[in-house]
Amino acid sequence: MPRDEISQPKAVSASNVASDRSQSLLAFDLLDLQQYTNEKAYSPTASKDFHLFYVGRDDVHDILKHVLSRVRVSLYLNMFGYDDDELNDILMAKATDPNVTMLVTLDKSQAGGKHEKMLLDADKQHALAEFNTHFVIGQSATHQISHTKGFVADNKAGCEGSVNWSASGEGTFIVAGKSGGPGFKAQNNTQTIFTDPDSVGRFQTELIAEHVTAQKQDNAPPGRRQTILPVAKNHSPQN
Repeated sequence: MPRDEISQPKAVSASNVASDRSQSLLAFDLLDLQQYTNEKAYSPTASKDFHLFYVGRDDVHDILKHVLSRVRVSLYLNMFGYDDDELNDILMAKATDPNVTMLVTLDKSQAGGKHEKMLLDADKQHALAEFNTHFVIGQSATHQISHTKGFVADNKAGCEGSVNWSASGEGTFIVAGKSGGPGFKAQNNTQTIFTDPDSVGRFQTELIAEHVTAQKQDNAPPGRRQTILPVAKNHSPQN
């Protein structure tokens, strides 16, 4: 996809509706995601506010696109491995949308990888101000890797698991429109999506705290640190 089209990403699959403003998470239900499971349906005893998906068995790539492309209000995200062009395009569309509040935290060591660096450099070249407003690259509070892999979307849905955003991490190799086939590679990863308000609220608070920590480090522009810190102070941890 040409970089000048990032603000209007193409719906390359039915799950990616970033360009359709009528689609949102306003009435999101976990049942919306059962279409991406191997069985195309949940068990009758499945939880209504938590579901566990499996890379290589369920279509985790489409699950992520389904939720992220429907963000219309806010997105708080920390991702360790960030090597998915399509998911990046969705996030950059949100970065240029004045109606969306977004904080993205990436790990410093992973950001130096060949593909991830190329992806982020292209984002900066396309929309430097927007990138610097929404993205920060750093480490944990004790200068270890920033290993959280998840997000909270529109204060409606939380996402957390072992999945890195990469072809093998998500199991995204496509043959003739279907996952699998010759050359298919999928790591052993799990992806949870949850909707209970307590978990969503607590995770969102943690993601903001991790973002602020990364911003305080030397890689964050001083002006950006001054802008975001007062906002983060309004989000106190929940009991």
